[in-house]
Amino acid sequence: MTEEQEADLEEQADDVEAEAEGDGLQEGDFVEIEYTAYTADGDQLVDTTDPDVAEEEGVDEQGQEFKPRTIIVGEGHIFEGVEEAIVGSEPGDSGTVTIPAEDAFGEYDPDNVETVSAEKIDEDDRYPGANVQVDGRQGYISTIIGGRARVDFNHPLAGEDVEYEYEIVDEVDDREQQAAGLFDMYLGLEPDLWIETDEVEEEVPVEPDEDDEDAEPEFETEVVEKETLYLEATPQMTMNQQWMMGKQQIGQDIIDKVGVDRVIVQEVIEGMGGMGMPGMMGGMGGGDIEDALEDADVDADEIVDELEGTEE
Repeated sequence: MTEEQEADLEEQADDVEAEAEGDGLQEGDFVEIEYTAYTADGDQLVDTTDPDVAEEEGVDEQGQEFKPRTIIVGEGHIFEGVEEAIVGSEPGDSGTVTIPAEDAFGEYDPDNVETVSAEKIDEDDRYPGANVQVDGRQGYISTIIGGRARVDFNHPLAGEDVEYEYEIVDEVDDREQQAAGLFDMYLGLEPDLWIETDEVEEEVPVEPDEDDEDAEPEFETEVVEKETLYLEATPQMTMNQQWMMGKQQIGQDIIDKVGVDRVIVQEVIEGMGGMGMPGMMGGMGGGDIEDALEDADVDADEIVDELEGTEE
């Protein structure tokens, strides 16, 4: 093969690789996106990142912060049709995608409307339109007459096409921003976080002697570098139901997606200025009082006996 033929083959290989990688944003990329989604008839807001739209629709007082959202393309963080439109796009691009009902919240199924005993529903929720849970299923009451209620277990937006208007604000390359975006998506909050490289002592296995097949496994201590994502746990995060139930899964997902070795959550407890805890003498718990009596060479049982004698 001549040098010219080899050069042609290399050029063709480069073209194939470039075509495979594609231009623009690809699956797995972090992007910051703004969007507003309504039902296709325009009657109902589905979701938005725009605070003006939220205020106009009267949903801005629900404790949610409306701002651009960080997602990973291809991870199902938004509807698949929107993700497909983003692939190949560039920051600054925008568009509109209509998601058919079957790919949005599902087709409306009349069989998912059932009549149940009103006794299965809390008295405070026995009215049309109330969101209820019956036998572990979420639904809403369409009608209620006497002791019977018609409960619709379809999603409230079942059967509705959804129209998404979106704009790609930017590609997110900063890993701390990536992590913050994921925490915001999972928990609805962004804790203070930072990434550091630490030297950590770790037990690693030692290769056994090839001649000694029955040798016990041995380990040695080795100092290794670990990239660590630190975050400060606020009371809001500590009490967050999603965090309490799924911190291991969330942490592992952050490790996989952001590319760090571990996540360390730091809880900060502020001092109370020497005031002690309410209901405790001098800020000391029962154990501290007992220790103090012991240090003073005082027999607590004798004190109790003396007090009981005084009462008599």
